Amino acid sequence: MPFYQMLCISSHYPEYKHIKDLVHFTAMHVMNQGGVVRRLNSWGTLSLPQRMRRHKTYNSIGDYWTMHFDASPRILKSLNTQMRRDPRVIRCTMIKLGQKVEDVVHEKEKTIQRRGSGF
Repeated sequence: MPFYQMLCISSHYPEYKHIKDLVHFTAMHVMNQGGVVRRLNSWGTLSLPQRMRRHKTYNSIGDYWTMHFDASPRILKSLNTQMRRDPRVIRCTMIKLGQKVEDVVHEKEKTIQRRGSGF
């Protein structure tokens, strides 16, 4: 399964419950269809670079968050459809990071110890 990163900008609400429900729904959607959620990151509430209109409302601030996940193209398509329909989502984009584990994980550099230099 390919490895993806999703960046989502959601509408800001005074209560944390709305963003929590959206993230939970998104992660469960991937996992219920056989995908794997690797990581969730919150970037916090930030002002948008410009006023954005989505679902007949204008937004000037939003909650930014990312999700790293493994999913088939079928899961990706259904997730994209769900995110576009959700009124809490302002913008959402998905980036394919790699097809195999070797594409994503980088090999660690080896440390060379010098002998006799005193350091």
